[in-house]
Order: sequence, then C-alpha cells, then structure tokens
Amino acid sequence: MSSDSKFYQKLVIKIGSNVLTNDKGLPDLPTLQSLVKQIAAIKKAGIQVIVVSSGAVAAGRSVYKSKNKLGHIAQKQLFAALGQVRLMEHYSDFFKKEDFLCAQVLVTKEDFRDRKHYLNMKNCLSTLLENQIVPIVNENDVISVTELMFTDNDELAGMVATMLNADALFILSNVDGVFDGDPALETSGIINVFEGNSRELNNFVVAKKSEFGRGGMITKCRNALKVAGLGIPVHIANGRTENIIPSLANREGVGTLFPATKNASNMKKWVATSDAYSKGKLIINDGAVKALFSAKATSLLAVGIVEVEGEFKKSDIVSICNETGEELGLGISSYSNAYTKTILGLKNQKPVVHYDFLYLFEMNQ
Repeated sequence: MSSDSKFYQKLVIKIGSNVLTNDKGLPDLPTLQSLVKQIAAIKKAGIQVIVVSSGAVAAGRSVYKSKNKLGHIAQKQLFAALGQVRLMEHYSDFFKKEDFLCAQVLVTKEDFRDRKHYLNMKNCLSTLLENQIVPIVNENDVISVTELMFTDNDELAGMVATMLNADALFILSNVDGVFDGDPALETSGIINVFEGNSRELNNFVVAKKSEFGRGGMITKCRNALKVAGLGIPVHIANGRTENIIPSLANREGVGTLFPATKNASNMKKWVATSDAYSKGKLIINDGAVKALFSAKATSLLAVGIVEVEGEFKKSDIVSICNETGEELGLGISSYSNAYTKTILGLKNQKPVVHYDFLYLFEMNQ
C-alpha cells in the first residue's frame, strides 16, 4: 500500500472477540499477528490508527482456571484483570516485530461524563498518535459498573472515533458484512452500502448475539448509523478475511459501508456520547418536535417546552423528550431547571438549548 493510494488519514479499528478467539474460547494468536502486520502496513503508509480491542477475557481464560466457583461478574473481572496483561503482551510483541510501539488505554463510560474528562482522554490519545504509538483501547471490565458499561466495544469504538474526528471506523467481526436476511440462508446477500435508517434494520438484520462478545449485528448497525450520522463512515467486515484492513483503507468495497450522512461539530459529538449523564428532562410539544426535526437548523426555545423534570444547572446535559415520554435527543442547557420553569411557554426568550449544543437521535429524523 503506497502513501499516495490512501483515502483515510486517521482510522479507528475495532477488533471483536470472535475475531481474536478460537472455537475453544482461547486467543487466536495467528489472526492477531496477521492483523497487527496489516495495521503496521497502513501505518507505514502514513495512516494513523487507534485500535479498540476485545479479547481480554479470552486471554485471561487461557492462563488461569478458577479453582473456586465464582459468579458471572466476579469471574469476568478475574479473567479480564489477568487477560489485559496477557493480551497487551501479545500486541506489544507483535508490534515490536513491525518496529512499532503500542500503549494500553483502559476506559470506562464514566470517562466520557464531562467535557474536562473527555478532553483529557482525547489529548492522551492524540499524543500517542503524534508519537507514532498505537493506542490499544479497551473497556476497563475490572472496575466497570454494570449499569454504566458500554453496550459493547462497538459503542466504545464509535465514541473514540467521534472523539478523535477519525476519517472512518472499521468494525471487524466474524461475518463478511451486513446481510439482507439470515446469513445462514443462501438467498441472503451482503448489503454493500447501507443508506437506510434504524427502523429499517429490523426488517432484515437477524437479532443474534455473537458467541464471545456482548453485542450482535443489530447493535453493530445501530452504532454504525449513529457514528455515520455524526460524519464518520463505518465499515463492517470480516476480520479474518485476508488483508482486510488495507483493503478497507483503500475503499475496495469489501464488507458493508455506512456512509457519513452529515458532519457534526466537536461539541455535538461530545453531547452525542453523554446519554448516560443527563441531569434532567425537557418535555416539548408537537410544534417544537416538528421544528427540531425540520430541514432548518433550529434551537430549542422556551415556547415549545411544556414541562421540566429533574435538577440541573446551566451547562448540564439534559434529555429532550416528547409528551409521550419518547427521548428525542440530548443538549446542553443554557439555564438551570429552576430558571427554565419560569420561562416555560414564553416567546422572545434566548434558546434553552442552542442548536450548536443539540444532538437529535437518528431514529426520529
């Protein structure tokens, strides 16, 4: 791959459990080494790469058999704690053979909770890239609390891609792409480019979880649509396909592409990742719903708000819901909950949530 052939400058590559794990649930080292060689090849062509890697639990399982009967969470924590060390040893050894250094970055969803933490993490990853070091990112399963865990590493990869303004996100799984039906049926084929919406996914994507991972194809597709809606194309492809990473980097049409549909500002990208940290709700009427989802860029005004729930301060994240309780989006409030209540339904007020700080969910657009 030559430098003049590259299409993308900065990539986030998510490698799933089913790619890095064999049929016995143990690490598949030949596949891991092959992927590292491919990443090294595109790095030598000048492309920056951030890896979001699963596989720690499998690596832990390969070095220790629990002598005591443990609960599911305790066992996962044990294997993850052991496995992160072993997994990084493998990455470090394989990258060293390609003359690159790699670094471990463990995160939890809490690390995305406020702008300061978010920017600190972004600066750390950017510094690694500037020094030609490959960040290996994974969720810190050892300390993650269940209710604040990422849906899976697809969600984490999407959040990292938006944070770093990546040119594309590659999601490598054990399937060749998104099929227009059950992949087990001969009548089903791969969708080369998906240009539909979330509602259309349920018509053909089989809701089946991966064998070793937390998520399934529905989850992958929904995350892909969200990331594409923030301006970053997403490719879903088979990580075991020969030379898959350079092929995707050269836009050779393998797998399924979710093309970018719009470009969002850095602030909107942060708001989009903050759904777990909403401090309150703004309930809006039908007129406000229509205005927000119209083609015209529109801020949320007090005249369209009918109710305020929760306690929040100026600059806190708030959820925006319609009168039936459906969550429509997220935004940064210009006012506290107390002050917002004093201007409900009033005209000629400054925006309660300015358009620049407003993120609307794709499924409602």
